Amino acid sequence: MNTDQKEGYRASKDGRTRALVVGPYLSRGAAALSRDPHARLSEAVGLAQAIDLDIVGDISVSLNEVRPATYLGKGKVDEIAETVKEREAGLVSMDCQLSPVQQRNLEKAWGAKVIDRTGLILEIFGQRARTKEGALQVELAHLAYQKSRLVRSWTHLERQRGGFGFLGGPGETQIETDRRLIEERMRRIEQDLDKVKRTRGLHRKTRREVPYPVVALVGYTNAGKSTLFNRLTKAEVLAQDMLFATLDPTLRQIRLPHGARVLLSDTVGFISDLPTMLVSAFRATLEEVTLADVILHVRDVSHEDSEAQARDVETILDELGLKGEAEGRILEVWNKIDALDPERQEALRQTARGFDPQRRPVLASALTGQGLDELLARIETILAASRVTLALELEPEDGQGLAWLHAHAEVLTREAREDGGSRLTVRVASERVEEVSRRFARPV
Repeated sequence: MNTDQKEGYRASKDGRTRALVVGPYLSRGAAALSRDPHARLSEAVGLAQAIDLDIVGDISVSLNEVRPATYLGKGKVDEIAETVKEREAGLVSMDCQLSPVQQRNLEKAWGAKVIDRTGLILEIFGQRARTKEGALQVELAHLAYQKSRLVRSWTHLERQRGGFGFLGGPGETQIETDRRLIEERMRRIEQDLDKVKRTRGLHRKTRREVPYPVVALVGYTNAGKSTLFNRLTKAEVLAQDMLFATLDPTLRQIRLPHGARVLLSDTVGFISDLPTMLVSAFRATLEEVTLADVILHVRDVSHEDSEAQARDVETILDELGLKGEAEGRILEVWNKIDALDPERQEALRQTARGFDPQRRPVLASALTGQGLDELLARIETILAASRVTLALELEPEDGQGLAWLHAHAEVLTREAREDGGSRLTVRVASERVEEVSRRFARPV
């Protein structure tokens, strides 16, 4: 939130904006059945806290229908207006998608700034993006959102005097000027993003020249992906009990039990009702997921809404085109089992045993390290299934060939021959089999 926005807000003694969180949830239909209202409101409060708002209260509202003008019924609007006044809230966060008209009418009724779920998530993303690509992606999404909010609600929207023609001509309104400026900025950002995407593509191509498979972490925000990433890589990526603690993708190298090296990628967390414009803006970043050799779907099994969160992640993976063809390389990690009592842990183990062995989830705790040895072994098994083992013979003088193999393949064993040559067992990606076989030997 920028300084200009904060100036009109009622603030606490510590300078933070006082905010009221309202969760208006339909009491019937598919949306009502899919998520627990208490869990949804708790998540909405967590989102507001993620941008350091001072939460002065939260209200859950059960709706039979959505009102076109104010989303809520008149009685509830008046009731919340009293609460806003009593608690001196300068901001009301509505955990839903508001139309521009609904947002404007609620601001008038409550005398406070109103922000919907999309706007709040965009604020969080805007604060957390650190890389140039992340900042551009967030700005592009924010402008797309802002463009949809250009309504006749500001005093400066008066007809401008016509210019010489090349500045818009007679009768151009301020709304049209704002829209044009936004569209021009969006075009410039898209051009900058294209350059970043090309650079990312070159980096990805370079990585694919190296024999390291990519393992991508995905999951609902706050499922423990960054903690797992830190535990496996001994890195120090920000990991807090906070929604969207990290946004920008991070890559680190790790070793599997038998010595193979892989690249582990930590990606942005998902969330229910993730704005479409954000999914679109982050598509380039999420390509790391679509091209990964193994996808670890990290779940917080201690969360009361774990099943619904898993469905939300699967929906986004489906939007990325990963449904069906990627099932063999998606492995669920049931994280945070340390937060469960022994009886609940045993019940989850029994549930996991009921899965097909190839799709069986791994129970783990990124915090304590429990189950991570099994996780690494399962990653190794999945990778081995998609790679080919070759037996090769190298002549004593072929030091260059040996160096090439270490750079472009997994060298599993190496045995010295009496003549000084080497007998090797290597594992390579299926697309490299022909190249390696042509240069050294045929598979056995």
